Amino acid sequence: MDVVLPCLDEARALPWVLERIPPGWRALVVDNGSTDGSARIAQDLGATVVREERRGFGAACHAGLTAATADIVCFCDCDASLDPSDLVPFVDEVLAADADLVLGRRRPQTRGAWPPHARAGNLALARLLRRRTGLRLHDLGPLRAARREPLLALGLTDRRSGYPLQMVVRAADAGWRIAEHDVPYRPRTGASKVTGTWRGTWQAVRDMSQVLSEPEPGVRA
Repeated sequence: MDVVLPCLDEARALPWVLERIPPGWRALVVDNGSTDGSARIAQDLGATVVREERRGFGAACHAGLTAATADIVCFCDCDASLDPSDLVPFVDEVLAADADLVLGRRRPQTRGAWPPHARAGNLALARLLRRRTGLRLHDLGPLRAARREPLLALGLTDRRSGYPLQMVVRAADAGWRIAEHDVPYRPRTGASKVTGTWRGTWQAVRDMSQVLSEPEPGVRA
């Protein structure tokens, strides 16, 4: 199994994250322009480092997906808010052919783990997603697992914050079976690059709203 870890200045969080990669799995740390030595730390800790110069969460995720070689690819944030070992049952479900895409529903472990503005933005997008696809999901979090070749076949194009949502929308349009399971969510280590501020959350919501405006298959734009 390959675990894609998009990384921008996560030197403090990397040791915690990488020591929790399940045995036998490969960590693909996608360095997205870090200036704090993240790439060197990841390499010293045994991770495979992929460099993606184009800034953007989606750019980093897709670079990792492209670099992956395992049949099943997982995604996890690299800020110590999520534990990559929680991906084991996700992979088991995909291997058993019980689901095509498995997502983690974040459950905050402390009051400050998920800022109110970020949670509100996520809830609004989940409702819009339900209206667009019929999926009754609660979260669009980054912890997920699916088979690599079908993921590549989705033709994902978003390279910003809309990437995780586009994956779900296109998977739903393709008839994938999508499952969602609770996972612990902890306060991140370091400053958030996306949803740590109102401005970052607004930008993420705007990126994702553009994804939801994509026409459905068979519908003229």
